[in-house]
Amino acid sequence: MKYIFTILLLIHGLIHIMGFSKAFGLARLEQLTLPVSRIAGIAWLAAGLLFIAAAIAYFSNKSIWAYLAAPAVIISVILIVMAWKDARFGLIPDIIVALVIVISVAITIFNKQTGTAFSDLLTANQTKQKSNTISESELAALPFPVRNWLVKSGATNRERDNKVWLQQNAVMELKPGQEKGYKATAQQVFSVSPPAFVWAVKMDMMPALNVYGRDQFIDGKGRMLIKMAGIFSLVDETGNKINEGSLQRYLAEIVWFPSAALSPYITWEEIDSLSVRATMMYKGTKGSGVFRFNNNGDFVQFSTMRYKGNDPDAKRYKWVVNARKYDKKNGIRIPVKSDVTWELKDGNWTWMKIEIADILYDDDVEKKLEIRD
Repeated sequence: MKYIFTILLLIHGLIHIMGFSKAFGLARLEQLTLPVSRIAGIAWLAAGLLFIAAAIAYFSNKSIWAYLAAPAVIISVILIVMAWKDARFGLIPDIIVALVIVISVAITIFNKQTGTAFSDLLTANQTKQKSNTISESELAALPFPVRNWLVKSGATNRERDNKVWLQQNAVMELKPGQEKGYKATAQQVFSVSPPAFVWAVKMDMMPALNVYGRDQFIDGKGRMLIKMAGIFSLVDETGNKINEGSLQRYLAEIVWFPSAALSPYITWEEIDSLSVRATMMYKGTKGSGVFRFNNNGDFVQFSTMRYKGNDPDAKRYKWVVNARKYDKKNGIRIPVKSDVTWELKDGNWTWMKIEIADILYDDDVEKKLEIRD
């Protein structure tokens, strides 16, 4: 797609230069039957050069390409209307370029909004960086499985983490029984105090029509936003069911920053030597789930009853996260590969497989995102 569109811009630009050549008698162009004034010839040249410059910028992944192509399209359309008999077919590439410009600008706006959401989340985190280590008394107050997990993960050998950034690669299925999932990449930022996250995903569906999504839990409220090509809203949901589900997601994902288990808004109840129930309450939103560990102290599964959908008649179904692979990242042993599954009446639906490509904590998060409090 990138190469095809670049070639389209280049060819369209070169064709415009033909109008300049005709106006100044630089070439005999019998296919151009209408006379071209020198003023129009300069306009044809300007549009052509702008299209060529846009092609170079687009191929180089420079967002400025759209700001070069937009005036080129406007000039081109005016010139084509003026020379309709000879140039009418040039309107087709102009329409294509205009559509791609709209999509590109929409995606840029969506990404800037996501960047602002990341920044707002982190600046709202008032906990001092590297506040303190986990004390023996704090550990002693936890059920054995949680205590064992914190020790084995390495969370007790460092200052507790308050801000987290991670990058994910994923495969996502939009419906049960889908033959092949869509590849996706995502970034996510967490705050521990106050508890919050923003998750931004790009799912590759088809050229120029990728899906962009943002899921968040901020101030005790959730929101799920999904847009096709950054323009058309497919999902934009809020409400109590979304709030609860977002809180449950946050709870499940503290396995990537285990010291959050000591947060005052999470309480723990031991079920057996390898299982505990966690209950989280924050600003009127409450949820719970069961964490399971193996004998080595590694997290292996989180399960909860979560609303599937936001309709008035939406029901809770079992929602399960299974860890598949572990690794040490920046000093902490975490699950780096996980599956997320809905256990539905008609069978299990593993709708997402996640791999952690990178993860950063505290000061490194602010350096990565260039955020200053």
